[in-house]
Order: sequence, then structure tokens, then C-alpha cells
Amino acid sequence: MALKTFPLASVLPAERWLTAPAQLAAYESDGLTAYRERPLAVAVPESEDEVIALVCACRDAGVPMVARGSGTSLSGGSLPVAGGIVIALNRLNRILRLDPEDRTAVVQPGVINSQVTAAAAPHGLHYAPDPSSQTICTLGGNVAFNSGGAHCLKYGMTSNHVLGLKAVLGTGEVVRWGGAGRERVGPDWCGLFTGHEGLFGIALEITLQLLPRPECFHTVLAGYRTLEQAGDAVGAVIAAGLLPGAMEIMDALALEAARAAVHAEYPPGCAAVLIVELEGPRETVAAERIRLDAVLSAGDPVAVRSARDTTERLAIWKGRKSAFSAVGRLSPDFIVQDGVVPRRRLGEALRRIAELSRESGLRIANVFHAGDGNLHPLILFDGRQPGALARAEAVAAEILRLCVAMGGSITGEHGIGVEKRDFLGDLFSPDEVEIQRRIRRAFDPGELCNPGKMFPGAGAPALSRPGLHPLEASGTLSRM
Repeated sequence: MALKTFPLASVLPAERWLTAPAQLAAYESDGLTAYRERPLAVAVPESEDEVIALVCACRDAGVPMVARGSGTSLSGGSLPVAGGIVIALNRLNRILRLDPEDRTAVVQPGVINSQVTAAAAPHGLHYAPDPSSQTICTLGGNVAFNSGGAHCLKYGMTSNHVLGLKAVLGTGEVVRWGGAGRERVGPDWCGLFTGHEGLFGIALEITLQLLPRPECFHTVLAGYRTLEQAGDAVGAVIAAGLLPGAMEIMDALALEAARAAVHAEYPPGCAAVLIVELEGPRETVAAERIRLDAVLSAGDPVAVRSARDTTERLAIWKGRKSAFSAVGRLSPDFIVQDGVVPRRRLGEALRRIAELSRESGLRIANVFHAGDGNLHPLILFDGRQPGALARAEAVAAEILRLCVAMGGSITGEHGIGVEKRDFLGDLFSPDEVEIQRRIRRAFDPGELCNPGKMFPGAGAPALSRPGLHPLEASGTLSRM
């Protein structure tokens, strides 16, 4: 494409428009690599004013736009749109203010999640939402998809920690909602915007709530003979009146991957491990750990091990946090699902997923936020084999339908994106879906912000090309 003929070319200097094929290749997919589409161009703004100018120019020219941070979305949420542009927000990466007295931070959308806690740590504070990709995912993306993390059981999702927003809507209007205070009057616009999946506009500034860092942690690793036993133990912990900071489960396949990737030390011979972490004042944790030990022992675990210090605690979490990427060592391709079931039905759901694995002949690794029933089955396949992706997607569909049938949801934190849009009708009635469409059009009448996402019946925004990118297969990228 000749940049001088591009209708938006004058909005940014030429060096901040990426149009060469090798440049665009890096943006044609997000974390859901089974779907790819090459954008018309990638814009690299460096200020809020430039983002606003880009949105207004897209509105006037009728050019679709997709905002993107680190591209870690696992539902195709930041997938480009044919004939549209990507607005890369990585250079809007400043923490604008950090107020330890008010316990707030104001950040730009390109700030990395873990950087907020790093900046707040000297003041004894932290930012609670902790997605597994927290060392690379951006706050703008966290807001767009209402990201959770291992500690969302106790602390909630991103929406529970966003106090204020400055955003540019699809109309080009710039709005400010909320602020540093925690008391709100009137509609919760921040709550509506958080989780909008990029269909309303782009966050420019985000005011976050910071929390005191817990005084004490007690992290326990329990191994079980069956995955169902581990699931049942989760319900037992909650039934005992305990509210851990986090409860996570990894099955044998996920454990194998974590050992290979980061040499994680987990009990051998286990079909699953349960990680439970208590946190809070030292006296409270000391009392709760006695109750936790009794509950876990009653579940007949193979082994129970407590972290003796910070090093051992971080080692346990390193294996869990690396699980998604580690599975890449076991299979050239995989689909990560994100369904939710009631906690009381966790064991039943895990048993049915195991049956689906046997019936399909596809290995499924289970890694998930057990405390709130947020399943993350990883369906392994080889995209180079004809029909393999279709078989994997069929299993993924069965898992989503299973979640809905059990009274759960088709997503807990990854969002609908491209991956699950055809299942929205399984969760909501036609009237409810239409209401959501009308809300979207109120913010973006032209439907130019991230089109083709979330809603069923949209034109396919991407070309499905599993396996290596053609440039990777030819070795071209390695020579660039």
C-alpha cells in the first residue's frame, strides 16, 4: 500500500505507520493464533491526542479500527479486521500518578499490569488483579476484557478495581467517568465500559484502586489421585468458611508441561494438584491454616506441602503462571477455553471433560481458577494435520455447552471475541442480545470499533490458518 494514498496518512508521521508485510505479520494474530488477518496498516500513536485524532479520522473515513496492547487476548479480541487499521497503544505506557495516601494510580492504557504493583510496592501497596500474562499484558486490554487472575476469588476482577476512566468513544467524543473516590452516584459507566471488548472505544487514562500488601502468606500444594478429588476439595474449602486469596488446579498434563518448561517441583504420580493460598494479617492466617490443613487432609490427598519461605512460594506460582505457554512444549497448537461452572459441579465438569478427551482422541490439559469455577481446558492438536483444528473446535464447543447446561457461563475473563461469538445465543435470548447491540451502537454508531467481535452472525473477520505463518515456514522471518 502506498502510504501517500492512505486516507489516514496525515494523522501521524510516516515513520509511525507500519505497512510493510514483515511489519504487519507481527500484528495479524493475537494469543488465539488459529485465526489471522493482516490489517491495512498499524498506527503507533505516542499521545492521547493522537489516539483521539486516529479515532476521529477512522470515523470520518469509515475505516474499521482495532485497539491493541500486547496482543495477549486468548479469544481473538484484538484480531485485526480486513480493510482496517490496528491502533497500537504500547507507547502510551506511563504511570501518570501514584497516590499512596488515596491508594490510587492513574495509568495510560499501554502500562504493563505487573508494573503497577512494582511501582506501588515501596508504599506497601499492590494492584490485585493478576492475570497469568501479567508481566506482559497491558491495563488497556485488562479493562477491555475485564481480566481476572489467580487472586480474583478474593479480590474480584478488573472492574472491581477501576475507579475512573478517560476514554474516546467510537463517536470521537472524549468522556471522563468516575474518579479517585470509591463512592459513585448515578450510572456505573466505568463498570459498563470495563469488559466492552473494544466495541465502545479506547481507554486513554485508567484510575486504579491499590490495596495494602498482605502481611503474611501461607501457600499450600496438595496432590490428588484424581482430578475430580481436587475439584471436590475446592468446594470443601469454601464450605468450611475459608476465603483464600487464590485456589488453582493443574492436572497431570499441565504439570508435565510446567516441569519441562520451568522445572517446577510438584509431587510425582498425581493426577492433579491444588494450590491454595491464604493471605492477610499474621494472626488470621495462623488460625486459618489450621482449619485449611484439616479440610485438605479429609480429602485424602497423595501429598500436602506448604511453602516454607518466599522462594518456595514463588516457585509454586511460577509453575502455575507459566502453564499456558508451557503447554506449547507438548503440542504445536492448542485452544484455550474459558468456561465457568458452579463450584459445586466442578468435579462433575472435570469428569465430563476427561470423557470428551477420550472420545475425541485429543489431549486436554486443565489449568484453572478453581475458586470461582473458571475452567481453562487447553485442547491440544496439530494444525498441520487436516481436520485437526475442526476437531479441537468441536470439543471446545462441547465444553462451552456443558458449562451453560450446568448453570455457568461461556467466559469468565477471556471474553467472547471471535472464538465464542456464535455461542452468545446459548447464554442470552435474542432480545437480550439485541439490547447489547443497541448499547454498543450508542457508543459507536458506525460499528467501526473492533467490528466482527462478540456478536453472532457477523461476517468472518479473520482467515483461519492454523500452524506456522507462511513466512515462518519458509524461514523468511528468521532471516529478517
